[in-house]
Amino acid sequence: MIDPQAVPLSLYIHLPWCTRKCPYCDFNSHEGFADSLQQPYVEALLADLDSQQAWWHDRPIHSIFIGGGTPSLFEGRWLGTLLEGISIRANLSRDVEITLESNPGSAERGRFAEYRAAGVNRLSIGVQSFDDRALKALGRIHSGDDARRALDIVAAADFRRWNIDLMHGLPGQHAQSAESDLTEAVGRSAGHISWYQLTIERNTRFWSTPPVLPGESGLESIQQAGEGVLADAGLHQYEVSAFSREGEESRHNLNYWRFGDYIGLGAGAHGKISLPDGTIIRTQRTRAPADYLAVTTSSPLSPPRAVAVSPAEKITEFAMNTLRLRSGVPVAHFTQTTGNTVDQLTTAAETAVSRGWLEAPGTGQFVTTPLGYQFLDSVIETFL
Repeated sequence: MIDPQAVPLSLYIHLPWCTRKCPYCDFNSHEGFADSLQQPYVEALLADLDSQQAWWHDRPIHSIFIGGGTPSLFEGRWLGTLLEGISIRANLSRDVEITLESNPGSAERGRFAEYRAAGVNRLSIGVQSFDDRALKALGRIHSGDDARRALDIVAAADFRRWNIDLMHGLPGQHAQSAESDLTEAVGRSAGHISWYQLTIERNTRFWSTPPVLPGESGLESIQQAGEGVLADAGLHQYEVSAFSREGEESRHNLNYWRFGDYIGLGAGAHGKISLPDGTIIRTQRTRAPADYLAVTTSSPLSPPRAVAVSPAEKITEFAMNTLRLRSGVPVAHFTQTTGNTVDQLTTAAETAVSRGWLEAPGTGQFVTTPLGYQFLDSVIETFL
């Protein structure tokens, strides 16, 4: 059985609009935002939260992440209304981490102080690169100077925690230019950088008209150079694409990777919730913003579609998340978050252990070895 009170709970909120959809993006994001959408969408999000209350009851919420899309298209006053409505309905922990994804464009920059006043205490800023040629190739609408100005404003707006989002393996990029991007990001960061490789995904413009990307040897050089910059700056890799100083890790993302629970609100938002009877459910709302608004303004509003996670899926999903962490998790954490017995996990892990990819279960830690971390996809495949 699972004790839901022992499983940390977060809240994810999806704001699905962008000024322009990037050619590499396969997220649920849509053009066509209008200011008039802000009030009805905030009201819909709060109705969505109400509809799921029977699943999470009074469990404390330890983190909130507002993602997209481009959430910083919303004015600070509407995010304030949203966060106030959540605080009335939910039990927020005293040190709750509230993160907002934002872009460095001029409109968003002008709202950073509003977001801080609304209760946001951490930003994740989609810089992607400081190189104007790379930004143009990525279809971004901001420049390197826009990003620099945005980070200066964040530093002056009483934010003590923020993340810089960077991509590597970009069209025309080499180790020197990737190193330059990271060096500048380190100098402007508050101790957390997400550094991830550009991949070409289905249902994107890059899938149908792919750019020329660095080859395997070029990617390896970029990876080595970048990891050297981050290590020299005292930022440790605590997850596949996340680097931070001690204590500056993203609490919200750590909850995902530790197989914690999260409520999903918004168009296309996913959730994972543990129920008192030991069931884990996955939830999802309809993806199109217009459809979501139509559904959530109906009365009475039903909770989102929910599917129970099978015992075998619990093992796979636990491994897919927790093995991304450099430190792994205690083996006992498996029973706490899945309700399955430890022997079910250790049996599934036997192949990976025999290949030297996982620490032996007797160590008390479910964690990849340094060799396993190099072949993480293969390690995870042994749990499918």
